[in-house]
Amino acid sequence: MNIWLVIIIGQILVNNYVMCQFFGICPFLGVSKKVDTALGMGLAVTFVITLASFITWMVQYFILVPLNLQYLQTIAFILVIAVLVQVVENALKKLSPSLYQALGVYLPLITTNCVVLAVAVNNITDGYNLLEATMSGCFSALGFTLALLLLAGIRERLELSNMPKWMQGFPGALITAGLMAVAFMGFGGLI
Repeated sequence: MNIWLVIIIGQILVNNYVMCQFFGICPFLGVSKKVDTALGMGLAVTFVITLASFITWMVQYFILVPLNLQYLQTIAFILVIAVLVQVVENALKKLSPSLYQALGVYLPLITTNCVVLAVAVNNITDGYNLLEATMSGCFSALGFTLALLLLAGIRERLELSNMPKWMQGFPGALITAGLMAVAFMGFGGLI
């Protein structure tokens, strides 16, 4: 039970991939203008990372290790991630065309989003079993979604506030993201 708590708290707050390790900054800044869009991207990334964690663990230990092909890990993991992103992209195109349009170029960029690959590789490096790797992926993605939603909420509020002209738009988003990163670093001593 202790390992589950460490994984949950660690992946969401202490080792948040966006706020503490600075992975996935492109979609973090690009899709965080509106809460609705941020939530859609967060859910898509959560689906991809969770399934990628499960499948890449299986690929690693049932294909790469038995065949002594560990040096192909990055290529194999990227292929798995690319297939999952295509599934999400096609599903969103059919089920929610408005969200598909709102996410735009950032949706296919999940394939090259370094947070997805980093989670998959770290699950193997950390020596997690299949269930721990899947849980780690899920809660890492939820940490990404939390950071994305927090920034989107703050950016929506900033649009309504009276700010100096130099801080409006992207500069304000960068300053906000920096302050959020400092706040998330405060969770460092939890585990």
